[in-house]
Amino acid sequence: MIRASFATTIGLFHSHTHGGAQARPLQSNTREVIQCPEAWLVKIVSTLFVYQVPDSDLCFCYLSKNLNPFIAFEVVKKLDNPHIGFRFWEFSRFKLNIRHSFWTYNLLTRSLCKAGLHDLAGKMFECMKSDGVSPNSRLLGFLVSSFAEKGKLHFATALLLQSYEVEGSSMVVNSLLHTLVRLDRVEDAMKLFDTHLRSQSCNDTRTFNILIQGLCGIGKAHEALKLLGEMSSFGSSPDIVTYNTLIKGFCKSNELNKANEIFNEVKSRNGCFRDVVTYTSMMSGYCKAGKMREASLLLDEMVGLGMYPTNITFNVLVYGYVKAGEMSSAEAIRRKMDSFGCFPDVVTFTTLIDGYCRVGQVNKGFSLWEEMSAKGMFPNAFTYSILINALCKENRLLKARELLGQLACMDIVPKPFLYNPIIDGFCKAGKVNEANVIVAEMEKFRCKPDKITFTILIIGHCMKGRMCEAISIFHKMVAIGCSPDKITVSSLSSCLLKAGMAKEAYQLNQFAVKGQSNDVAPLERKAGNVTMAAC
Repeated sequence: MIRASFATTIGLFHSHTHGGAQARPLQSNTREVIQCPEAWLVKIVSTLFVYQVPDSDLCFCYLSKNLNPFIAFEVVKKLDNPHIGFRFWEFSRFKLNIRHSFWTYNLLTRSLCKAGLHDLAGKMFECMKSDGVSPNSRLLGFLVSSFAEKGKLHFATALLLQSYEVEGSSMVVNSLLHTLVRLDRVEDAMKLFDTHLRSQSCNDTRTFNILIQGLCGIGKAHEALKLLGEMSSFGSSPDIVTYNTLIKGFCKSNELNKANEIFNEVKSRNGCFRDVVTYTSMMSGYCKAGKMREASLLLDEMVGLGMYPTNITFNVLVYGYVKAGEMSSAEAIRRKMDSFGCFPDVVTFTTLIDGYCRVGQVNKGFSLWEEMSAKGMFPNAFTYSILINALCKENRLLKARELLGQLACMDIVPKPFLYNPIIDGFCKAGKVNEANVIVAEMEKFRCKPDKITFTILIIGHCMKGRMCEAISIFHKMVAIGCSPDKITVSSLSSCLLKAGMAKEAYQLNQFAVKGQSNDVAPLERKAGNVTMAAC
């Protein structure tokens, strides 16, 4: 029925347009405004391909005469579906011999990759080349990034090698390297650079900045520094981003002297000037090392140079003073923010609350909590975690429980670290039934108990002499794929021995040893045996 109605529509359309839309040349990498008769043809073809691939002689004949690359692009765009779009492209290319435009290939390969259909996108790209349609650097940059994210680094590298013939190939190189670094595949990024990029002229300052950032991120600041020394041989010069990244890297590894050397080197370079990030990065290093005097002097220096500190700068200083236990100085920094047009944010308040809780002034922390609410700020998961931990340490479990209950009304994804302190508090207080209720609430909010949760529960039940339940919890832990560690196993084993359950302790230890090499099925069976023996 669809076939017959389409044939009728084609006939009507043909008569109204006096022979249909005539094929006309399409300029490379350009777009046109679609005309009315062609718009109707686009609608008809799009509708047809949603249901089936045409196989009648009338359809085939008409499409052969009237479909051109321009209309084909509009059809793909209107379909807005990678699966159907690919089906249309395949039919029109191989059955109708349509030479598709760059825009069709660009749109459809991107859509296929976004839908996770990288194999089909790869097939299209090969046809694109054989059709003599050249990709631009933006398309190649997208493709290498997408294929790398999918784990198809070999194909991404092959695309990269082809990009050397395209104008703007450095964009493609940087796109791939950036993706690898973002995926924590820094070693792969460096291997790619050493194998394929050292001999090329497409490397620029951004290329080196990406690699330096990756190396600093995994604690290899000295290797990053070697890259800095190689930049000039590639015709590239470091910029302030390069230096800021290195300063952060050395501060992260607590090598403040090296970081300070680079900080001073920036001052001596022509055309490269320290900025707020430079100062903030160096101040962060000093704050983490407890050198608050040096950090404070840097703040004065940057203000003297006419630079305005940002919220991040002030938060770094607040953190430093909080870590040093100097709450009065931390509060002074908060007051100073206003004079520079900065306002305390959630990070500022959370850091101060943490500081007051550390020095045992939990009520002061709650005062700041109320001040946050009055200013219309919403606490984050870490704000809740800090106060819940502090309350549990003071054995104020009901107040902590009340705070935890607020999460249901907040836009915060529940995490085990929010629940574990309260579960631990109730277990230590011998109220394991309350602890079990909290675990049930966790699971209700789709928050899976982690290794710490299970270990707390196991020890808590053991302390109450509820050994059978402790072993059942251990069994559940294994069943959901949460692997017990040495602390979990040794804690339960020790409690079993104290309870005179030597046989069960032996079975548990045997299970733990075999669990390192066996799959889940036999482990569950063994855990089941332990449970039965204990009960």
